[in-house]
Amino acid sequence: MPWSQVTVSDQREEFLGLARQPDRNFADLCRRFGISRKTGYKWLLRPNAHDLSRRPRSSPTRTAKALEEKVVELRGEHPAWGGRKLAHVLRRDHSIELAPSTVTSVLHRHGLIHPDDSAAHTAWHRFEHAQPNDLWQIDFKGDFALDEGRCHPLTVIDDHSRFNIVLTAMSGQTRELVQPALTRAFQRYGLPERINADNGPPWGSGGGGITGLCVWLVRLGVTVSNSRPYHPQTNGKDERFHRTLLAEAVAGRHFTDLAAVQLCFDQWRTVYNVKRPHQALCMQTPVERYRPSRRPMPKTVPAPQYGLNDQVRSVHSGGFVKFKGKEFRTSQALHGELVALRPVDDQDGVYDVFLCHQRVDRFDLREVKSAQT
Repeated sequence: MPWSQVTVSDQREEFLGLARQPDRNFADLCRRFGISRKTGYKWLLRPNAHDLSRRPRSSPTRTAKALEEKVVELRGEHPAWGGRKLAHVLRRDHSIELAPSTVTSVLHRHGLIHPDDSAAHTAWHRFEHAQPNDLWQIDFKGDFALDEGRCHPLTVIDDHSRFNIVLTAMSGQTRELVQPALTRAFQRYGLPERINADNGPPWGSGGGGITGLCVWLVRLGVTVSNSRPYHPQTNGKDERFHRTLLAEAVAGRHFTDLAAVQLCFDQWRTVYNVKRPHQALCMQTPVERYRPSRRPMPKTVPAPQYGLNDQVRSVHSGGFVKFKGKEFRTSQALHGELVALRPVDDQDGVYDVFLCHQRVDRFDLREVKSAQT
């Protein structure tokens, strides 16, 4: 993943957060971030100002006024953070012990909490997968206007850790834009076991069929699933991330173009992943729970591998497949691919269509016309 000169410090903080994990592969992590092991060790041994601020240290007695000023100052830096997050960061980074209720009272006294804020920030308990990279959630946040065009933010969240994998300002919602962004993410973080998306393009056809982007993902060894129509809660963590992104990085700001949005996104992403405590993670930050995948991005897309008993056929133009003298139609996105046909137990004449590990279609020979010769 290329390093932008304006975000080197942000990516350095992310690298340090991941490099401090006890079970990390340091050489592999350096390779994924595009730095030498010598540079990586130098960074670990020479912490930056933020690292120094988080070391436990004694603090002189502070007056009540000075404490209030510190609370107000921190709230000014993070206007969307409530009492729990602010109290945690005050203790972690500044050795200031204040109860969350005390911090909240300070915010109320200074008129920094809107009456609707408490309801809006009510925590929800959601199911989470057991390990990082078991599931990534992908989606586009609602687009918004710029001086030049519109921005369509592409977001990817790791289900277990809430770590933000991708946050990219895009000009549209096409495979041609999404695939390079996912390629960069795979090169840095490795491959997830599964990606869940909604049913819209470019990862959903709307009618349940597979798309070209999904074909690419499946060929890489990633399982693709789609949320039920009109049930955005299936991607609930990414939806919640969108609300946080809107409140902390987008609302009230004016952007000229995509480059300006991306600069804001890069800076805020570091805050979200490395500094911002998460209530659903027991006030840990996402980087403390995330681990890069042990499945590296392959240099070339591997060929499909099928079993000896599979009936393997090529998908022709228009998505047509010939089998047992019949011809049925599957997705046009599979044109040129080799698929496996497997009989469905206890359903005579019914076959499942597999691309690599994933079932992509089903057909009944009794309902399919004979192929024309």
